[in-house]
Amino acid sequence: MNQQQNSFRRIVTGHDAEGKAIIISDAPPTHTQLVGGPGGPTFFEVWHTQATPALIQPQPDEADEKSLVLPPPKNGTRIRVIEFPPEGEEIRRLTGADAAAKFRAMGDEKASTSAAGAPHPLMHKTETVDYGIVLEGEMTLVLDRGETVIKAGDIIIQNGTNHAWANRSGKICRMAFVLIDGHFAS
Repeated sequence: MNQQQNSFRRIVTGHDAEGKAIIISDAPPTHTQLVGGPGGPTFFEVWHTQATPALIQPQPDEADEKSLVLPPPKNGTRIRVIEFPPEGEEIRRLTGADAAAKFRAMGDEKASTSAAGAPHPLMHKTETVDYGIVLEGEMTLVLDRGETVIKAGDIIIQNGTNHAWANRSGKICRMAFVLIDGHFAS
């Protein structure tokens, strides 16, 4: 099996010296390992964090949430799949108040960072580490300083950065997200 043929991008976000969201790296994962020789599986180590103990129940059940909640529970995680339709003019014309209302509907109005001159009206920031995986389609990841187009198979590691998702492809984009509660280092 040709490893290059099956490679994907790992986009890691972070902050510059002024605290603005930037892309730290955009490349295939650097640590890969073939296990068991030819014909064995190849492990692509994408990312890890050093802590977050999860309580593992013997009989887990559905979380008791009655509405959409953007961030994960405190000290918890959340996984979700989102289908993003193509972005239209109605999104590009959103005001700060409109954006805040959209995030309020997602259970986290304070995540909205919409402001005049922002690179996208739905800029937002959460105190989480998020893993975003493009399942199908393509999406533009917009940061304070820069943007990149991501496609099926690409993985984004979002480290509490201010960002927005812009589907400029003209087709539905489906992404899976794993959100991990965090806190900003001082």
